[in-house]
Amino acid sequence: MPVPLVENAPAKVNLTLRVLGRRADGYHDLESLVVFADFGDRLSLSRGGELKLAVHGPSAVQAGVGDDNLVLKAARAFSARLPKAVLGTFRLDKRLPVAAGLGGGSADAAAALRLIAQANGLASNDPNLYAVAKATGADVPVCLDPRPRIMRGVGEVLSAPLSLPKLPAVLVNPGIALPTKAVFARWTPAANPVIAPDVGDVAKLSSRDQLLQFLDTQSNDLEAPAVALQPVIADVLTALSGIRGCELARMSGSGATCFALFSAATAAREAAKILRGKFPHWWVKATTLN
Repeated sequence: MPVPLVENAPAKVNLTLRVLGRRADGYHDLESLVVFADFGDRLSLSRGGELKLAVHGPSAVQAGVGDDNLVLKAARAFSARLPKAVLGTFRLDKRLPVAAGLGGGSADAAAALRLIAQANGLASNDPNLYAVAKATGADVPVCLDPRPRIMRGVGEVLSAPLSLPKLPAVLVNPGIALPTKAVFARWTPAANPVIAPDVGDVAKLSSRDQLLQFLDTQSNDLEAPAVALQPVIADVLTALSGIRGCELARMSGSGATCFALFSAATAAREAAKILRGKFPHWWVKATTLN
């Protein structure tokens, strides 16, 4: 039997998120500076036979193996586009919380497409991959090649990869799933909206201090509506902000996961230890964002 192919599916973190407005099709135009954690799910593919998915890991029950799982959705969309494509059995180690603002399902789908490309001898930049990613979900294209970028539109317009300083961080989810649709439904335009990041300006942020200064001028427009739906998010942000060494605390995506930035990995690990002690029911992970 062929050795299974394996891909990591790193968590996506929105350092900034601006909602520009609602479109005629009901979706919203966004602008977001996206980075990825050095932690996430893990997906393997055993080539051959009918398409199957097995899920294990801490979040396996929440992820499920039904038709709404994005790994299966991406694989079926690829097969419909290239009917002779080799598929097989996917095995997902689901470590990230579900519906958490970390793009976990999208990262899994993107990893599935990378595995399918390997199994079928396709180049990583094959246009079929992007087309299927776009059809699978809004965050799948940016997760296809997980490097820092500015994401626009509904997630399909991507900048070239950005070279940004690494950011030691702590990710915290209070143990709740927050559907993206519900958060967007609560969003209203701000009276004084934050100016969205410009690709050229962000590309010049070569030092960590410059990046932090820039992030201080930005925000996540979905944070307020998410807090209105789940006030515990405000508790998470307060807990993160109150930890010694925290340089910035913000919600990622549509929540409920929040992140805090620290000057060093040791400080992030110590903060994670403190948070686990105080809030044992929260999901807490020290990581590095890039």
